[in-house]
Amino acid sequence: MTTALPPLVEPAAELTREEVQRYSRHLIIPDLGLDGQKRLKNAKVLVIGAGGLGSPTLLYLAAAGVGTIGIVEFDVVDESNLQRQIIHGQSDIGRPKAESARDSVLEVNPLVEVRLHEFRLEPENAVELFEQYDLILDGTDNFATRYLVNDAAVLAGKPYVWGSIYRFEGQVSVFWEDAPDGQGLNYRDLYPEPPPPGMVPSCAEGGVLGILCASIASVMGTEAIKLITGIGEPLLGRLMVYDALDMTYRTIKIRKDPSTPKITELIDYEEFCGVLSDEATQAAADSTITPRELRELIDAGKPVALIDVREPVEWDINRIEGAQLIPKGAFESGEALANLQVDRTPVFYCKTGVRSAEVLAIVKKAGFSDALHVQGGIVAWGNQLEPDMVMY
Repeated sequence: MTTALPPLVEPAAELTREEVQRYSRHLIIPDLGLDGQKRLKNAKVLVIGAGGLGSPTLLYLAAAGVGTIGIVEFDVVDESNLQRQIIHGQSDIGRPKAESARDSVLEVNPLVEVRLHEFRLEPENAVELFEQYDLILDGTDNFATRYLVNDAAVLAGKPYVWGSIYRFEGQVSVFWEDAPDGQGLNYRDLYPEPPPPGMVPSCAEGGVLGILCASIASVMGTEAIKLITGIGEPLLGRLMVYDALDMTYRTIKIRKDPSTPKITELIDYEEFCGVLSDEATQAAADSTITPRELRELIDAGKPVALIDVREPVEWDINRIEGAQLIPKGAFESGEALANLQVDRTPVFYCKTGVRSAEVLAIVKKAGFSDALHVQGGIVAWGNQLEPDMVMY
């Protein structure tokens, strides 16, 4: 069992009269009290991403009185964010997320200092940035950034709280290589290697129940408060798994893996994780067409079989006229290959071009050497050729 850790942050000298009033419900909890609130006031916490997980976490850390909050975010607010990213509102659409998040945080608590880092986290800037904070919270949604955050936190000697969400499920843990009493471990002890490219869909491809973000983010924020103040037993060495449909929380023990290589430098994480498998990259190298080139093929009456490899729920939202739906899974099982017409050139598309490239590799291996896939998927088609198309 994880033993309680010493508080991460020294207490601030004092609380003002206004702060005592604001945080009174904290101050009367014996375990937290004046000392704990002073530690929160003195704490510097960096939240990576003001998206699904960052949104509720930022609001609650601000409300709790974390003195300095850093936000790493370079994206802008999109309408599809509002289903779960509650730190942004309708009037923020098109604004930088970092600015929108800052305004919401200061509206919740004007006593906190907000620092904006409006850039993409990269190996060149991560360690130096992390060194400026006591604790990191990672709410990112891709494996390349997760491994970068982990390795940079190890090199900067900082603990971090990690969360992940997909559809109806979420996971949370705390990683800290330099934790006292031999309790140290990092994300690579849990996931030594990223999953094969194309295996785990992103939330943009697979979806996420909006309110799930609140459940997972609240656990992440709770872990941050526990680490800062030294109360309770953090999720260091434990993975918490939440299933919203079953309404179950369970924790799984994580142990330091002796075979995990020591982290001594940062690497190229895009290459390490690979968005596409090598097979898909090779297959797509000379068999990719743009939406405009596809339009020209169709208009010229060329014999093409346009195949949508997304899921039926996506097909229900939008589709390219004249396409046939055959989900990617049917190609992976092999059953779809018999349905391909040999007298037509198969052209595959998905949402953004990742799944269609994987299907292209399967189909080419089966002997359809003239098969093609659409660069950028239906998102690119809509942007370039059908701007009024409903997009998700």
